[in-house]
Amino acid sequence: MDLAQATQAIGRLDGLLAGLDETMRRGLIARLAFSEVVSMLWAAGTPIPQEVLIRDLADAPASVDLEALALARWAIGRLQGRGRLEALRDFLGLHRAGQGRGDSDLLRPTGADLDSETEGFAAGLAALEGCHAITRAAFGCRLWRLTDLSPDGHQLEAMCWAARAMADSAGPLVMVPMGQAGRRVWTIGGDAEGFLRAWCGAIAAGCEAGFRVIRQLMEWADRARRTTARIKGGNAGLVIDVLMTHPVLSAMALEAEAGISRDTAERLLARLQGLGLVREITGGTRFRLWTAVL
Repeated sequence: MDLAQATQAIGRLDGLLAGLDETMRRGLIARLAFSEVVSMLWAAGTPIPQEVLIRDLADAPASVDLEALALARWAIGRLQGRGRLEALRDFLGLHRAGQGRGDSDLLRPTGADLDSETEGFAAGLAALEGCHAITRAAFGCRLWRLTDLSPDGHQLEAMCWAARAMADSAGPLVMVPMGQAGRRVWTIGGDAEGFLRAWCGAIAAGCEAGFRVIRQLMEWADRARRTTARIKGGNAGLVIDVLMTHPVLSAMALEAEAGISRDTAERLLARLQGLGLVREITGGTRFRLWTAVL
């Protein structure tokens, strides 16, 4: 029953994405990936506010764990489909010599030692050949933590592998989100049956949450287009499309994403705020960030 409910939730989210055009689908998957990494960072004990991740990642405040920030950047890319699951060096981003994400990466095995770890991981997974992808991913996430595939502090690697592995046979969905519910299962132990039940419950909750957010965004976009119908030109529509696919956005990012001038971006954001469609979340006068009011 738990497995069936999780599978059904994945199918609902996958089907919703399949009905969208390619550009919107990619944008919404990116949005889901971003939100998932925020939850993963909390579960790993290295929380980073979403506005810091949205803002220039390379120019983070001194108080932020820069290694966690680098790992978050890697994770966002992996949850959008980068890196091949069947080639763990590629998935981990280690296919080029000297590539890493901070000082702790020096503790990761290299060369033949890393090959041995990947072979051991594959052999462990082989024991579940023929099992459902959800079951294999849950087992693999725990198995990963028993290997030396990841150095200390890189818990997101196992989480991202599992999210991708569960979507391996899905349609447009390239990762299965658990959202805040994932915090209860990503790093726990316990008996296998109880763990798998909790894992399936987190999948169902995360996918349903993702489904609701996308439906809310689609309804918001319809409302925003009706409300801005009197604004001349097509720039308002471009801004609405970009706001759908970004949880938080600066005027500078909107300028680049929508292909409009900075003045136009700032003017339209102010106009949309006046119409109750967006709100500014920093309360400041510089480096301001905007989000859709769902």
